Amino acid sequence: MKSYPKAILSALALLSLAMMPLQPALSHCQVPCGIYDDQMRFDMVSEHIATIEKSMNSILALEQETPVNYNQIVRWVNNRDYHADQIADVVSYYFLAQRIKPADKKNAVALLDYKNKLMILHEMLVYAMKAKQTTDLANVEKLRSLWKEFHELYFGPEHEH
Repeated sequence: MKSYPKAILSALALLSLAMMPLQPALSHCQVPCGIYDDQMRFDMVSEHIATIEKSMNSILALEQETPVNYNQIVRWVNNRDYHADQIADVVSYYFLAQRIKPADKKNAVALLDYKNKLMILHEMLVYAMKAKQTTDLANVEKLRSLWKEFHELYFGPEHEH
């Protein structure tokens, strides 16, 4: 068996690491750090929803131009899809995985609150996906109304931002 110098082996190891695909950062670390800023997440998702809406409006406007600027349409589609994915990440990794705790099945009130939060967040995931599939602004309005409904359920109706 042929022996290779350590420098060549090290270079090959570094090269193979450099060629590995990078994983995107998630919304929160999933380490039980206790550092949460719920209102910031609500503000972030609201901004993502507004960005999706602007992207859709831009796509619709660009489709009417002659000649059609396909390059800009692609950029707005990518932007819309990115922000829809960001909503899905916050909903999944922040709220569902960390902030919404399973309810005691013997406590009917807590169980109903838990189920309502899960239903709204699941519906948010569905409408974030639908926002990626079309330029139907009704999907944006549904996202916005679900997010407002979840905000009131999460913080209570008396909480104002």
